[in-house]
Amino acid sequence: MGKTHKAIVTHLEMKAPPRLAPAPRPLGKYALLRAERPPVHFYRYLYDTVGRPYVWVSRRNIPDEALTEIIHHDAVEIYVLYVNGAPVGYFELDFRDLPQAELSFLGIVPEYIEQGLGRFLLGEAISLAWLKNPERLIVQTCTLDHPAALSLYQRMGFSPYGQSEVEVEE
Repeated sequence: MGKTHKAIVTHLEMKAPPRLAPAPRPLGKYALLRAERPPVHFYRYLYDTVGRPYVWVSRRNIPDEALTEIIHHDAVEIYVLYVNGAPVGYFELDFRDLPQAELSFLGIVPEYIEQGLGRFLLGEAISLAWLKNPERLIVQTCTLDHPAALSLYQRMGFSPYGQSEVEVEE
């Protein structure tokens, strides 16, 4: 049995596109590319590298076949941010329950934290999500995530609508 962590999950929503100034673009050569039907091993690399410091476990033990069904679904979009040729972050948008859309995952690899890339990536995720005209865009964060995550979501236009307490086992 692994270590257990208690966390407070904050559920947030956005019911209209925000009016925000665009975040500064990443320094250096960068590209934000949609990973269409990414190989499972690449997805697992991103998920684990980005999520390990924050105890992301929800997809860690999903069998490859079940994970493939999710990440290859036509209504699930995964975008990878590359800086100087290397993947440094990603986000996943889930449109399977339209008119509600979900920002399922968003994060930056540890070496690139604190460089403003999270704000840039979140801004891009929000813009792309609203292209599908959802009635509501949701996301959740918890006390195990980066300490700035909740305030960033709120500054970018999300409003909390609920909280729950969970136990996460590594």
